[in-house]
Amino acid sequence: MKVLISVDIEGVAGVVSPEQTRAGNGEYERARRWMTLEANAAIEGAFAGGATDVWVNDSHGGFRNLLPDMLDARANVILGKPRTLGMMAGLEYAPQLVFMIGYHSMAQSSGILAHTINSFAFTRVTMNGHDVGEAGLYGALAHEYGARVVLLSGDDVFAEETKPQFPDAAFVVTKQATGYGSGVTHTPERACSAIREAARDVVTRRGIQGVVAQRGTPRPVEIELRVQTTALADLFAQMPSIERVDGVTLRFSVPSVEHAVRTLNCLSAMSFMLR
Repeated sequence: MKVLISVDIEGVAGVVSPEQTRAGNGEYERARRWMTLEANAAIEGAFAGGATDVWVNDSHGGFRNLLPDMLDARANVILGKPRTLGMMAGLEYAPQLVFMIGYHSMAQSSGILAHTINSFAFTRVTMNGHDVGEAGLYGALAHEYGARVVLLSGDDVFAEETKPQFPDAAFVVTKQATGYGSGVTHTPERACSAIREAARDVVTRRGIQGVVAQRGTPRPVEIELRVQTTALADLFAQMPSIERVDGVTLRFSVPSVEHAVRTLNCLSAMSFMLR
């Protein structure tokens, strides 16, 4: 059984402030250690449940946050960017199961540090008429590659909004959101224990039951994107494949979820011109 673990930082226990997610300060250095500990808990649980191969994907910011020397030596670590599949790099190795650890709720929600891909640029993303966050987008990409999302962790708002998309998956709630920058959190030790146990259980169960294919996203994939400013819309509308709906809303149609994710990540990279 092959497992891909995608790890973000905003949903990690103890992380409640933007400062903790940005390199260059002591708060971030502590937070990246907690992120690494949660990743390691997921790796250890996966192997305990019978995984034969595990890839762990650093999926936050510049994708260089995890501390490889703290991780279980049996895992393969995916670091750095740009990469074609972004937060789901590793799907190329044909994993059957996917974990999303330390994930957060979508932009404009009430979750801790809520955003979708790029908080500077994007305020809303819909796919085929449904609001999606990073878990929804990348989970659909995983399914397109034949993998199944079976474990997710983050705050309570993230869990509540995401469960309908992955009704058979296990969720570990690491903290309760009380605002964008505040919450009631588990300690890292408690969160890691819960993640380790859940990871072991889902891999064991899937190994016994087998991995059932999940219905893919209907094609073509229709994306509507709302951005923060008209200046960003001006910039993104330079791409001939993108239709401008109004001052801050854009639309495009692509043949697959992978095309949608790659387009959104390109737009995110373009937005740095206006920072």
